[in-house]
Amino acid sequence: MKKFRCFVALLAAMIFSLEMLVPLAGQYAPPPSVKPSEEVLKKIDERMNKLEGVLRLFRREKIADPILADIEVYLKAATWITQHDEFYDKNAGDWTVEALERGLLRAGLVSQGQWPWFQRTGAAVVHGYRSVIDGSVQPYAVTLPADYGKEVKKWRLEVVLHGRNASLTEVSFLHQFNGDKPAPKDQDYIRLDVYGRGNNGYRWAGERDVAEAVQHFFLVEQRMNRAALLDDKRSVLRGFSMGGAGTWHLGLHYPDQWCVISPGAGFTTTHGYLKELPAQLRPYQEACLRIYDAVDYAENAFNVPVVAYGGEKDPQLQAARNIEQRLQADLGREEAKKVAMKLLVAPGLGHQLPPQWQKKMAEARSEYIAKGRPDYPPHVRFVTYTLKYPSCYWVYIWGMQRHYEKASVQAERVEEGFKVTTRNVRILRLRMPEGATRQAITVQIDGQRVLAQPYEQPVLNSAALFVDLEQRDGRWQAVLPQKIEVDQLRKPQKTNHFQGPIDDAFTAPFLCVRGTGTPWHEATEEYARANLERFRKEWSKYFRGELPLKDDVEVEAQDIAGRHLVLFGDPASNSLIAQVLQGLPFTWTKDKITWNGKDYSASEHVPVLIYPSPLSPNHYVVLNSGHTFHAADFQGSNALLYPRLGDYAILKLIGDKKDPLNVKVCTAGLFDDFWRLSTVQSGP
Repeated sequence: MKKFRCFVALLAAMIFSLEMLVPLAGQYAPPPSVKPSEEVLKKIDERMNKLEGVLRLFRREKIADPILADIEVYLKAATWITQHDEFYDKNAGDWTVEALERGLLRAGLVSQGQWPWFQRTGAAVVHGYRSVIDGSVQPYAVTLPADYGKEVKKWRLEVVLHGRNASLTEVSFLHQFNGDKPAPKDQDYIRLDVYGRGNNGYRWAGERDVAEAVQHFFLVEQRMNRAALLDDKRSVLRGFSMGGAGTWHLGLHYPDQWCVISPGAGFTTTHGYLKELPAQLRPYQEACLRIYDAVDYAENAFNVPVVAYGGEKDPQLQAARNIEQRLQADLGREEAKKVAMKLLVAPGLGHQLPPQWQKKMAEARSEYIAKGRPDYPPHVRFVTYTLKYPSCYWVYIWGMQRHYEKASVQAERVEEGFKVTTRNVRILRLRMPEGATRQAITVQIDGQRVLAQPYEQPVLNSAALFVDLEQRDGRWQAVLPQKIEVDQLRKPQKTNHFQGPIDDAFTAPFLCVRGTGTPWHEATEEYARANLERFRKEWSKYFRGELPLKDDVEVEAQDIAGRHLVLFGDPASNSLIAQVLQGLPFTWTKDKITWNGKDYSASEHVPVLIYPSPLSPNHYVVLNSGHTFHAADFQGSNALLYPRLGDYAILKLIGDKKDPLNVKVCTAGLFDDFWRLSTVQSGP
């Protein structure tokens, strides 16, 4: 269970899960909305008002999560389907009434001091959790086996990622998992179905959704005094189509969380999958593809077995072929054979996963489930391209030399300490095995021998021994963890979960701040307002939450201390921009913006960037930007959800009041690993 908590800390007309057939990639446009009858609309309105009133009463009575969120999730579903007019099925109006009535039923039970759905087994049960990112309530579903808790036995978890479904809404998700259909009698595991904030390919906030849903499940089981029933060494991640892409991504980025991953179809690379993509993007965009392209993390299959699937005639079979080819290229043919990867190819089938092949996949996973995930494997081989994904088992990369270039660690636990080979690693942490003592050890690293003294550090609710090493001028030395922490505070540097790009700010708690003052130039203010409004609409539609938003005069100390600040406006209109400006790597006056020695007219240009906040350690400040991809990308392939601007850009305004968002990129790029301007990954 600790492993999943670490994963989180780091981290229907119908929802298509692994068991269902999925439309071919490219069919993404939702069907027309089917307006419910006036009678149904009246029922929806009446029940929404009633449930909203009950929830207000519960809040006054201090009824809290998880009970409150488990009721509120039904109101949220009805609110979003009506707000966005997403009645994509002829029955969607009735499903909305059904959802509200289930919420009212739960509320009635709570009023009597009962919450029996937490005890239900043998059928799907919907839960809601409150996201730390934006405070929104998001759904997921858990199906406990019929005899869960009725015998002395530990149960494993299977996390299931759904495929792309243009008709997917919270209401359709709740309808699919309304508990009317009993679980298979032979189900010998706990099934957790993720909503993932919709159809975003489990990227950005969608990635965090998986972690938060799993965390919430473990929290509920602890509250129910059932934590002892859980077996966290045999957890499985699986999915088909978009769920397959998500499984490749989450499985290879977090290889120490699962005993086996089981992707069906999907995609593992952007180039080649997106046929219309130019052969070469701008340098900073190419670099940012390495955040999510699972093929770049293929070597991490060394740490987690893979049971993959594809139809012989399915173009998405290439996802698994890409991984096989990269393993051979990176490890060599003979070493690649040692990686525990099985690829099941269904003769004659296209983009399908029928029951007989589901069964074959389950059978192929069984040997790895029986073995379970090791607590402390003697050998770790870990690859990353960003400190967004910094660790595997007992290996932690605290600092890289160059972001978005391959960083790797091969590490073995040996009798005298550790034997390690690194590439593109500047700071490394190694965790000692449980039961180790604080005696000095020897670390053989990159041909050097370093004597290191282990130090105790807190890990969740316990403690462990670690060794920290830093490379300076080509030489490794043991260092105290406090030295690393103070260095990172005094000298800004990209580190774990604090590395950009702009889009990364929206995977953790953030607050958008609009200015209330008089702007220097109306054109830049029009752009800031329009960009904020676009972000608000896109966040609501595609990430299924209300955008956290305040005026600059309303921002409180806890906002500054606990959230990334996303500031819209200029130093005259937004008082917080004026406060942070001296701590940013450029100057901005009423007349000009000076960036990297070049002047830009302030009346015609807008700076956007992500940078360490001058107001709070370990938080970002973002200027004049939400996500750098937009509605057309969300409506296209999930592979389009890659950063467009990197860490920074200067935008020239070429629109007018009719289209204030029309801009030209003058310069954009990525800061280096010490948040300095770099010419390597920049361009127009």
